[in-house]
Amino acid sequence: MFLQYLAAERRFSGHSVEAYGRDLGQFEEYVRTVQGSASPSIEMIRKPDIQDFLGELIRHGMTRKTAARKLASIKALFRYLSRSGRLPFNPAGQIISPKAEKSLPVYLSEAEMQKVLDGIQPDSAADARDLAILELFYGTGIRLSELTGLRLEQVDGVRGNIRVWGKGNKERIMPAGSRALQALSRYLKRRPEFHPDPRETVFFLNAEGRPLSRRGVQWIVGKWLRRFSERTRLSPHVLRHSFATHLLDRGAGLEGVRELLGHASLSTTQIYTHVSMERLKRVYQQSFPRAGRK
Repeated sequence: MFLQYLAAERRFSGHSVEAYGRDLGQFEEYVRTVQGSASPSIEMIRKPDIQDFLGELIRHGMTRKTAARKLASIKALFRYLSRSGRLPFNPAGQIISPKAEKSLPVYLSEAEMQKVLDGIQPDSAADARDLAILELFYGTGIRLSELTGLRLEQVDGVRGNIRVWGKGNKERIMPAGSRALQALSRYLKRRPEFHPDPRETVFFLNAEGRPLSRRGVQWIVGKWLRRFSERTRLSPHVLRHSFATHLLDRGAGLEGVRELLGHASLSTTQIYTHVSMERLKRVYQQSFPRAGRK
């Protein structure tokens, strides 16, 4: 019922709903063990039960950041149950989230990004697609879920904008630099070579002409980044981190970067302030290293 509510009324993405389901499934398994029942009673769950669950996760090696995400899922469930009248109280309401370990985002330098993007020759339809994916990640800071969900009508090559719906189904319109737009246009011309169904409107396709999956995109990005970089933990998020870092490094304001990334809170964006911010009032076209180059 709760997962249906997230999908139908909150309009969470399928990936987000699955993540909530995994988190709550793990908690249910713990409660089942503690209560010694195959059908645990949610009415019997108290604040210490939830705290003990989180403590067990951390003692067994889970990061505090991941434990905090699982607590957020549990809080959302009990908030839903208490507000809908299914529970008389909310046992998770006053639980403080585990303080996450501070870690700096992994990102590539401008020189490394130049090497990666210039190293992909779009001679085949697949390579044209791959280059468009990497240029879009780096050129807009788009999330992985936003990229895999991108549809043809969301790309406006005339205005140079990309329209996406991010977390919480919030719409965001992002400017794209000339390199990204050129790569997208080149891929679109070769998109028919993937032989998609004429009704298929998802932008990026796999070899079978079907929508490219999250894992497919992760594999593509990892493949190209490993060819040109010796760093570890190479993923699509590294490109998003690089986008934000290079904007700030060239003087873009933190609030502007927050809007481009689609962060709900400025505190989330502040992790990128480890880079120099010498010129604070440049707009996107002046700041981004590839925005105006042909």
